[in-house]
Amino acid sequence: MNLTISGHHLEVTPALRNYVTTKLDRIIRHFDQVVDVKVLLTVEKQKEKERRQRAECNIHVKGNDMFAESSHADLYAAVDELVDKLNRQVVRHKDRLQNHHHAAPKRLM
Repeated sequence: MNLTISGHHLEVTPALRNYVTTKLDRIIRHFDQVVDVKVLLTVEKQKEKERRQRAECNIHVKGNDMFAESSHADLYAAVDELVDKLNRQVVRHKDRLQNHHHAAPKRLM
């Protein structure tokens, strides 16, 4: 898995990088066919302080690309919301792959 964590208008500290990677391990635990993950952390210059910290993520898995974004007053809370959204998308994608093949109907003669 290729993991890219970048920051826009902020420096990605080792503590923040470690936090993001430990949260993304939950997604890897659910679905191991993740090819590429790109995380972008930004601080926007808005007048309102509530939705200033923003986290975005693109995930490339086998057969699909997923995108999620979250904004919050705290960057760690934005990462938590982002991982929750991505986790739901990955689990739904995995269920679709597993439920693709159904048992053949029994024929009555």
